Amino acid sequence: MTPELDPERAAQRVATARAYVDALVSHDPSEVSLHPECTRVELGLKTGRSGSHIARGLRRGPQFRLIHRISEFSADVDGHMVSTRYWVHVRPKALGLAAHVHESFVVDEENRIRA
Repeated sequence: MTPELDPERAAQRVATARAYVDALVSHDPSEVSLHPECTRVELGLKTGRSGSHIARGLRRGPQFRLIHRISEFSADVDGHMVSTRYWVHVRPKALGLAAHVHESFVVDEENRIRA
């Protein structure tokens, strides 16, 4: 059983995850706190090998260029795990294409994303 997390600490961890999600749209990772050894896994495949690699992908990755909006963001915190849900809206806007995303973040004591 996980001890109850201080609400301020939980809010900080959610804000850390939200900064990453916001960078999917802005393509500006400067507000994203990534641990240098952070890794990213999507559908079981390792797609990010370090914090700098992930930040570079957020900044220039063609896979993120189609994203123009995030909506209905929500998050739950359980210790260091932040589980998020949101809709990713992609171009062309006229088609109204969107996907529902469930993404989990491991956030350390310094509010850096570890995984």
